[in-house]
Amino acid sequence: MGGPSSSRSSMARLSTPLTDLLDLDVPIVQAPVGSATCPALAAAVADAGALGMLAVTWRDEAATREAVAETDRRTDGAFGVNVVVDPDAKTVPTETHVDICLEEGVDVFSFSFGDAAPFVERIHARGGVVIQTVGSAGAASAAVDAGVDVVVAQGWEAGGHVQSEVATLPLVPRVVDAVPDTPVVAAGGIADGRGIGAVLTLGAAGAWLGTRFLATTEARVHRLYRQRLLDAAETETVYATLFDEGWPETPHRVVENETVRAWQASGDGETDHPGAGDVVAETPDGTPVRRYEDSLAVPEMRGDVTELPLYAGQSVGGTQTVQPAGDLVTELADEALDALERPR
Repeated sequence: MGGPSSSRSSMARLSTPLTDLLDLDVPIVQAPVGSATCPALAAAVADAGALGMLAVTWRDEAATREAVAETDRRTDGAFGVNVVVDPDAKTVPTETHVDICLEEGVDVFSFSFGDAAPFVERIHARGGVVIQTVGSAGAASAAVDAGVDVVVAQGWEAGGHVQSEVATLPLVPRVVDAVPDTPVVAAGGIADGRGIGAVLTLGAAGAWLGTRFLATTEARVHRLYRQRLLDAAETETVYATLFDEGWPETPHRVVENETVRAWQASGDGETDHPGAGDVVAETPDGTPVRRYEDSLAVPEMRGDVTELPLYAGQSVGGTQTVQPAGDLVTELADEALDALERPR
């Protein structure tokens, strides 16, 4: 496993319980950032020896099958799927998505915003691995008690929808100590190999990067969204429940835009939504997209796409170049090894 761009010397020295469990070359996971994830991205990451991920929550049954099958055709590496358990976030039941993915041969399942416990036995019976995102040490312990194989400790700095109110730096060691026999993957605020090295030093078995992978050639994001990520500083993200059409009352982190600034200026906290109901963009088939929809700006959209939620974490300040995902994995691995081996 691993494509020709892989840096084998680095990979051999970045072995962790996560790489052993999932047969990876490097302890790096490409986060499943909604519609931005696609077979091309997941496969490129998998080919480079990391774990590629598909977000399937917002896909219907046929689209889920197609995405999984295409990714499988593209790579012999490791990839998985993420399912949001929260019923407010989807139309297809979690059970259906799990069954479809098992039928298609998926063996790595990630669950977020809900309890993975009801699906553990079913996935384990097919030889699969269950990952659950948590925001506290207590949640990690409960997940492991339910049979979860890997936990993702997501810090408050993370982009997209956020499960924790604790920053990554204090959260990761707490989770590692709470579940000492379970691989922990750190998420939130990680943009380069130094961040990966830091969380490995904290006891994590891997790093989960989302914002940084949005700035890859394979990521399915609109060019104006990607450019905003490249231009943004680490101080330009906002944590709120602002973009709530489609997934209400769920905290998220986005880059500032005119929609955010108008909301901030309204002075009415979370309740006032200036311009609510405004159509700011449309999909290729002409479906209107409203200002406060939980709709990621994908390449085919037309209109003022930069007024939509520009999901990104505080690591956005370190996201400054666009490159192929496989090259990024290799660069991250080399940087991480250098950080870990640098004399102090």
